[in-house]
Amino acid sequence: MGLDLGAILKPGSFGVSDHDAIVSINIFIALLCSCIVIGHLLEGNRWVNESITALVMGLITGGVILLATNGTNSRILVFSEDLFFIYLLPPIIFNAGFQVKKKQFFRNFMTIILFGAVGTLISFVIITLGAMGLFKKLDVGPLELGDYLAIGAIFSATDSVCTLQVLNQDETPLLYSLVFGEGVVNDATSVVLFNAIENLDIGHFDALVLLNFIGKFLYLFFTSTILGVAAGLLSAYIIKKLCFARHSTDREVSIMMLMAYLSYMLSMLLDLSGILTVFFCGIVMSHYTWHNVTESSRVTTKHTFATLSFIAEIFLFLYVGMDALDIEKWKLASSSPKKPIALSAIILGLVMVGRAAFVFPLSFLSNLSKKEARPKISFKQQVIIWWAGLMRGAVSIALAYNKFTASGHTEVRVNAIMITSTVIVVLVSTMVFGLLTKPLITLLIPPRTGPNTSSLLSSQSILDPLLTSMMGSDFDVGQISSPQYNLQFILTAPTRSVHRLWRKFDDRFMRPMFGGRGFVPFVPGSPVERSDPDSHLGTVTEAER
Repeated sequence: MGLDLGAILKPGSFGVSDHDAIVSINIFIALLCSCIVIGHLLEGNRWVNESITALVMGLITGGVILLATNGTNSRILVFSEDLFFIYLLPPIIFNAGFQVKKKQFFRNFMTIILFGAVGTLISFVIITLGAMGLFKKLDVGPLELGDYLAIGAIFSATDSVCTLQVLNQDETPLLYSLVFGEGVVNDATSVVLFNAIENLDIGHFDALVLLNFIGKFLYLFFTSTILGVAAGLLSAYIIKKLCFARHSTDREVSIMMLMAYLSYMLSMLLDLSGILTVFFCGIVMSHYTWHNVTESSRVTTKHTFATLSFIAEIFLFLYVGMDALDIEKWKLASSSPKKPIALSAIILGLVMVGRAAFVFPLSFLSNLSKKEARPKISFKQQVIIWWAGLMRGAVSIALAYNKFTASGHTEVRVNAIMITSTVIVVLVSTMVFGLLTKPLITLLIPPRTGPNTSSLLSSQSILDPLLTSMMGSDFDVGQISSPQYNLQFILTAPTRSVHRLWRKFDDRFMRPMFGGRGFVPFVPGSPVERSDPDSHLGTVTEAER
């Protein structure tokens, strides 16, 4: 009953029975709809999100299929890492960059890079060394140095979706931006690490090979970022100069979607990090390209990207739930589930230790570098950041399948053990840690109530209402007439910050060439003109904050 979704994408390759393929797809789509409906009904208490709902639905469906097939199968679809990396991951990562509040992201950029890049490397080293020392005691099987390094990269990839759905980005903007930014940079770093390890010459490992590995990592990191920025700027320039709105808003929406996907596929073609490329492409598109299109196109692109990302995430967690009951891998892994469970417990322990080894020290270093006017990371916030990174999700699953299976299947015992252990880690971390996230955050950061709540927020949340009340956010903060607490912040803020220097450079050189808020081309007769004659002056949106 299992179906290789990657195979049916090829014309004329439905397999033995087209009817079985259609039935499988219909069932899976119905399950996706059920997950969305149930997740919506449970949204009020914010204890259970769509990710946990999809996992539970997958487990239930897998159990039903397992019983219906007399214990021979538990899945409707056969997982393919190509399907994940080519079709499902791009919309998730692009939407993360497209929807990010850039001011918060770049204001805390150095801290985010510390956590997302340096922290991931620390976690990678601890997990790798711990696996090398502890896995041998369980008699897992023959694992080489490259396998241990890959395990370190696989379980360094976090999934903070449960925490982000509970955190309020208006009440805790610093905490939200750190968790969100670190999650994206962490995933990109983990994938870059994994790709670098796959090309590493393990048989002749020495200092030269190590330097080559570090150079390869830095090359992938920076070239992927540059490619994403270039693709975003190119899309902005094309739409600004050619004025697609004169003919059809469908064309400008199409060019945005296709250019975003092209940047990802071009990065994959060049053996770079598609995650980093499409993430920064999303940031640049939201800063320039999005403001060059008509009002109707803005609404369309924003919701289209968010919808594709949402469906892809539900798809992945639903499959993970079903794959957890894959009887073939469990039989091949061990006659008893004790070994995969024990291995999963060790991995979770290493993940917790590796996470703590960098969150608290790097938070201390970050606080030392901040001036008194900037909000520092409190110990309670550090605990939440540590907790948010304990969950593992789609990236870990995809990397594990890429390393230890061939087209979703494996006949090697040690590979089956690693796949089942990875699935257990994802299930336990997402469901257990995810369910406990709400009470933990409520305990550490109680909800603020009362009319004076806004005065207790961080500097970013204080400035947000001012930014949204202006026609644009690119103005001199010294010209704002604001309450006393805002004035105090302005007086204590650095007068020549990096952000202000970039803003001046952006206004003088970048926006006149690539468009953006305040430089939107005015098209006579376009939907922009009919909806609001002054809309070409630009407005502040959620994507721009």
